[in-house]
Amino acid sequence: MAADSGSSSLQLPCVFSPKSRQYLALCAQDGRLRIWNTDSKTLHQEYVPSAHLSATCICIAWGPCRIVKEGPQRKKRKSEAGQVEEKADLLAMGTAAGSVLIYSTAKGALHCTLDGGHSGGVNCVQWHPEDTLLYSGSDDTNIVEWDLQTGKARSKWKADRAAVTSLCVSPDGKLLLSAGQIIKMWDLDTKEVYRKFTGHSTAVTTLRFATTRPPDSNGLYFLSGAAHDRLLSVWQVREDGKDKNSVVSFTLTDEPQHIDLVTSNSKEEALRLAVVCKDGQLHLFEHFLNGPCKKPLSPSCTVQMSDTKDSPVPIPLLAAALGVDTRTVMLAYGNHLQPVMEKVEINTAERHICLTRDVQTSLSLSMETAVSKVKTPIVNTKSRVLVPGLPGHQAPVKGASQGSEKRKKDTDTKEMSIAERLGEIDLSSVSIEKGAPKGTASLQTDNFAVLLVQGLESSDASILNKVFQTRKEMVIKKTVARLPLPAVLPLVEEITKRLQGHPFTAVLMVRWLKAVLMHHTSYLASLPDLVTQLGVLYHMIESRVKMFHKLTKLHGKLYLLMTQVATSDSSNKVTDVDHTAKLVYEEESSEEDEASGDEGLPDDDSDVSRPV
Repeated sequence: MAADSGSSSLQLPCVFSPKSRQYLALCAQDGRLRIWNTDSKTLHQEYVPSAHLSATCICIAWGPCRIVKEGPQRKKRKSEAGQVEEKADLLAMGTAAGSVLIYSTAKGALHCTLDGGHSGGVNCVQWHPEDTLLYSGSDDTNIVEWDLQTGKARSKWKADRAAVTSLCVSPDGKLLLSAGQIIKMWDLDTKEVYRKFTGHSTAVTTLRFATTRPPDSNGLYFLSGAAHDRLLSVWQVREDGKDKNSVVSFTLTDEPQHIDLVTSNSKEEALRLAVVCKDGQLHLFEHFLNGPCKKPLSPSCTVQMSDTKDSPVPIPLLAAALGVDTRTVMLAYGNHLQPVMEKVEINTAERHICLTRDVQTSLSLSMETAVSKVKTPIVNTKSRVLVPGLPGHQAPVKGASQGSEKRKKDTDTKEMSIAERLGEIDLSSVSIEKGAPKGTASLQTDNFAVLLVQGLESSDASILNKVFQTRKEMVIKKTVARLPLPAVLPLVEEITKRLQGHPFTAVLMVRWLKAVLMHHTSYLASLPDLVTQLGVLYHMIESRVKMFHKLTKLHGKLYLLMTQVATSDSSNKVTDVDHTAKLVYEEESSEEDEASGDEGLPDDDSDVSRPV
């Protein structure tokens, strides 16, 4: 599937669960894994990796369906003993940091983490038909075989000179396809190369087995797709080894992004193929694999989607899954943050089909369905209720009055405005430490996020000044993390304006900019016109970096000069002290000499006789 081809930085992984197609797993621009329920059209689970920005999810792959224990269940009857339902549970995610995360949908949490196998980003992950084995390919040109029971690598070998960009295990679990510069087929028992195939000039992003026939016959086929290549190549594994060239080619309108197929079990059974291209179109193929075909095959049906406006705008298709019926296809379209899933019947007799949908109406209906299931409990006045929803939007739940008091119709309940609420909040006196007394108010980080969004939407300087004056790193990080994605770009623009102001304000804005880059880099990188929107910030940072080198030189010179001045001042002070001490010494010595001379002379009043 497309999830196995994560070499392209622009391609976001998106894949349906096997068999029942009950779930759709995808990673969006914000780095989060979201699992949608295709039956209820609602978000089933959401997982945020601990380092989802530094370790972006590159590829995802569903494991084989298995029996899932979801907690205590009732004892089944004898008639129900044989009816055991297998569900899709484990999901493997390859990250840019070189680790592989195993997520469990039954637990709703991380199952385990596979570390230490790769020194580069994991481009592809592929499950073995037995759900205890997993294979991963990386930029470090190695393939690792993981044992999920122990959580450690069973074996590791070098696959190619270049990065391993795609993997695929045969249905019987005996062969492994890998793609680097060339396509190689490995014997999983001996870990030796069984065949080599060349024909792609760019990185191979897709490898899929098309048949389930044994390799000792001439009936084993697989297909491959590459980046910037508008052809899907089908290869035949021949017993005599004469399989250097592809036997069939399928023409596309753009490079393949998501592939789903129904394998052919015999020559009389046709291969069914659904390919979603990068341009958002779906191509359906149906072909009997029986030897080479000279001309490239065109799709039997091409499906496009558009909205219902006067000037139609195309809606990109994200993924497609073939149903048991030849006419039924499960589609996922829209955007990765909130896709729309729909099961449609397509008349393959028509070569070109355009489906028109109102995406906004579909999304609003799904949201209304989800909200209608939420019930507000009735509590007393002493209870404290925490209502889920957007950060900070905590709607108070009124307790049921114990007496039979009637509500007054004429009472005017006036809510406080944002400005009045800000007037009562003094951020400087707010204490958020653990040891704060109970009587003091505490402003939570979700309130900061709500105030920040309000200030950005209304361009209110007083609200923004109140929020931006905080100096606590943790409060800034949590506030930025709780921001909705549409508010990230206005926040960056406001930070850019304030960076050009007072130096004290610029120092605080650097902390906010650092938090934005730590939490929302993936989202900013996905914007199409990022250069024009952040050009001022880029030029300002570039000018300051250039000026920093000059300031460093000036700082060094000033430090050297100040050191010399301090040294000269200290030497002058020592000289003055020595001169003063010398004068004092000379004065004291002269006084002692005079005193000693006076002692040798007689006094005038003495009785000593004087000569006549």
